[in-house]
Formats: sequence, C-alpha cells, structure tokens
Amino acid sequence: MASVANAPLNLLTPLNLPRHKLGFGSCIVTTPFRSTINAPFLTPQSSKQRSSPIICFASEKQSSSTDIRQVFVCLFFSSTARIRSEVLTPFRSVRMFFYLAFIASGGLGALIATTQLIAALTNPSRALDAPEIAKGLGIDIGAVSLFAFLYYRENTAKNAQIARLSREENLSNLKLRLDEKRVVPVSSFRGFARLVICAGPASFITELFKNSEPFTEGLVERGVLVVPFATDGNSPSFEFDESEESKDFTSKRKRLWQLTPVIVSDWTNWLDEQKKLAGVSSDSPVYISLRLDGRVRGSGRGYPPWNAFVAQLPPVKGMWSGLLDGFDGRV
Repeated sequence: MASVANAPLNLLTPLNLPRHKLGFGSCIVTTPFRSTINAPFLTPQSSKQRSSPIICFASEKQSSSTDIRQVFVCLFFSSTARIRSEVLTPFRSVRMFFYLAFIASGGLGALIATTQLIAALTNPSRALDAPEIAKGLGIDIGAVSLFAFLYYRENTAKNAQIARLSREENLSNLKLRLDEKRVVPVSSFRGFARLVICAGPASFITELFKNSEPFTEGLVERGVLVVPFATDGNSPSFEFDESEESKDFTSKRKRLWQLTPVIVSDWTNWLDEQKKLAGVSSDSPVYISLRLDGRVRGSGRGYPPWNAFVAQLPPVKGMWSGLLDGFDGRV
C-alpha cells in the first residue's frame, strides 16, 4: 500500500455551532449530546440524551438575538468541557487553590519584609537587622515566583485540555447517515465503534477503499467504521463483489464503509479549522481516528495505517473488550 508520510495534527479549536437553513426561515439547532465523563459510554438505545431547544426565525435576516443565543450555546458546550476536565483531573483545582494561597502568603510576607527593610535602612540603630530582613524578603520573592510559575503551567494545561475537549464535543455533534432513514451524530457510536474519518478528493477516497480490502475482516472485528468525506464535491466510486461466494465478505465491506457525512458544510468548516490550526494546506488529504470513547486517538496526512489498526487495536468482542478500550495505541 502506497503511503504518504504522516504528520500529527494538533486539533484544538473553539466550538463552531452548525447552522441549518429551513425553507420558511433560518434556524439554529443545538444537537443532542452525551457527556463523556471518564466512564464507559452508553449505546444509543440505553443512553439518556439532553438536547437544547430549536430556535427558529420567520425571516431570512437574523436579528442580534441570534448571536446572543449562539454565544449562550457555545458557553453551554464550554461548561460541559470544563466539567469533563474537572472529572479527568480532579485534583487540579485543589493544586491551583493552594498555589494561589501560597502566592498570597508569600506576597504578604514580601510586603511586610519590604517595609521592615526600608525601616531598617533608614534607622541606623536597626541597620544590623537589614541582612536578615533582606534574606527573608528574597525567600518570599522566590516562593512567589515559584508558585506563580506552577500556577501558570497548571492553568495553561487546563486551558489546553478544555480546548481539546471542546473540539471533541464539536466533532461529536456532526451528523452521519447510517441508511436512508437514519441520521445520527458522531457521539452515537461511542462505546461500540472506532470511527476513522478520511478526508480528501474523491480519487483519494476510492484508493483508500481499495487499499483497505485486505484488512477488512480485521478492521470489522475491531469495530472500525470509515467515514469517507470527499472534499472536492465528487462522489467516490465503491465497487462491491456481489457474487454468492463473496457474500459474507461483501457484507463486511459494506459495513466498514456504510457511513456518509451529512450537512457537508459543517464537516467542511470543521476540517478546514483543524487544518488551519495544524498548519496543513486545505487540499491535503488527512485522516482522524477516534477511540471507542469518542476521544481522538491519532491523526495525520495521507493514508490511514490500516495494518497498524489491525495490529494494535483490541477486538470489540471477547474477554479483552472493555478492559483494553483505553489502550487504543497512537494510530
């Protein structure tokens, strides 16, 4: 299989709320979602979903209240990401609180030491105390600097994590078509499928389809489902062997490639933002692989490493399913 050198994509973007146009006006739709708090995800049949209301306008020209509602929904998703961040790193807030407390204590001590040092330098009778006071002042300033650095590092890591979780929430609300009657969000596959999003020209998608054939059975056993997204607007050509001898294999091939992105503009905007942030040209073919829990496992340019998926990912059925869900490798 020909391969293009893979390069990591740092997919950290702010939320981008999809908009859907209706015939009688414009509409902002906030799609259902489920929290991904460090626990096995429920299947669509047994999960409890929360959804926000659909807000419609009678005219094509949106009022200023549209932007206000849009900001509100973005803040809602941001709060969800913050909750997930707190659950994933429960002691971070405690550490940051103590860092601030130590900074305040050291700052107060430095202020007192500064006034004492000024008094000692202006009073000859207390000049002998100046070196000891200066030593204490230096310790206070060092402590404040140290804990300020630790707080800055912790806060930076927190913001990066929230940005990543927000991006994953945004991805989880993009729509996929299962068949003619069912359209579901990406989040519906959490817990039982590993999605591999492949974006590129139709010719690239067609070549991916052919290259994946030797690995079909291994990929299906590991719950891999491919999301082909043709960025040039053309439809890729998928040819299946309909002979009786290949019936079972063809069924697996169709299952592997059964998903189709819905609302192409939303997928295009999301992918363009990720490529821009990662410094990748907009016409470069890329892939993004997800874990069972919906988190991004890995990404890169060019062809997905089908052989690595088969070698590294545990099957979704059997005694090792569930136990190894968090060890999905780096591909």
